[in-house]
Amino acid sequence: MRLFLLFLLVPLIEIALFIQIGGLIGLWPTLAIVILTAILGTFLVRSQGLQVLNQLRGSFEELRDPTEPLAHGAMILFSGALLLTPGFFTDAVGFALLVPGIRSAMYRTIRKRVNIETVQYGSRPQRAPEDPTIIDGDYEDLDPPKGQQGPSGWTRH
Repeated sequence: MRLFLLFLLVPLIEIALFIQIGGLIGLWPTLAIVILTAILGTFLVRSQGLQVLNQLRGSFEELRDPTEPLAHGAMILFSGALLLTPGFFTDAVGFALLVPGIRSAMYRTIRKRVNIETVQYGSRPQRAPEDPTIIDGDYEDLDPPKGQQGPSGWTRH
């Protein structure tokens, strides 16, 4: 039922805002604002998405929990979809989701409602101690150059 109300109310809000804003500033300025917010939103989503991708990569490299960067990435993706949807209400929500503080607050709220369990297999990998049974060395190829056949190095006396 909530989803039905959402799909019903959002277009009604958008239509009302288009009528009000179009009546105040005119058709062409209203359309220009919608196009400019889509262009600006695309640029902001791309730059913030790259930042979150770097944070996610860092969490994998440092073996930290990647939940928060993944959640931020999902919110940025949703923000991009909202910003590409024509409308003032969806643009406002989309731009709000691009603010890191708002995303963090939403993440904390969602995390309180969701039970997150982690499983760890073994301990963190550490550098293995030197193994005294491993011998590090160099080698020299004693095979004769191609074309010259002779006894192997193992049978020489």
